[in-house]
Amino acid sequence: MAGIKALVGLSFSGAIGLTFLLLGCALEQYGVYWPLFVLIFYILSPIPTFISRRLSDDDSSSNACRELAYFLTTGIVVSSFGLPVVLARNNTIRWGACGLVMTGNAVIFLTILGFFVVFGGGDDFSWEQW
Repeated sequence: MAGIKALVGLSFSGAIGLTFLLLGCALEQYGVYWPLFVLIFYILSPIPTFISRRLSDDDSSSNACRELAYFLTTGIVVSSFGLPVVLARNNTIRWGACGLVMTGNAVIFLTILGFFVVFGGGDDFSWEQW
C-alpha cells in the first residue's frame, strides 16, 4: 500500500511540474511554446542512470559506470535549467515565463529523484504487482 501512495504522490507532483511548464508557455507570451523543448531533457535525464544500474552488478560506492551516469545526468539537468535562460536572454520568451519554466524544472526533477529513491532502492519491489 505504501508503494501506491508513493506512486500517487509522484504523479501528483509531476502533474504540478508540467502545469508550471505549460503556464510558462501560455501565460506570459500568448502562444510561444519554445519552453516545451525541456521535455526532451525530462525524457533523457533518467536514461544514464537506468543504463548504469543495468550494467553494474556490484553495489560499491565507487563505480566508474555509475559515476559517468551521474555526470551525464548532471549535464542534462543543468542544460534543462540553462535553456530557458538562453531563450529569455534572446527575447524569445519573457523572464516571467523563464521563472515558471524553471519552477517546473525543479518540481519535475525532484519528482524524478523521488522515483529513484522510492522505487530504485532495493530488489524487494517488483513491477509485476501492477
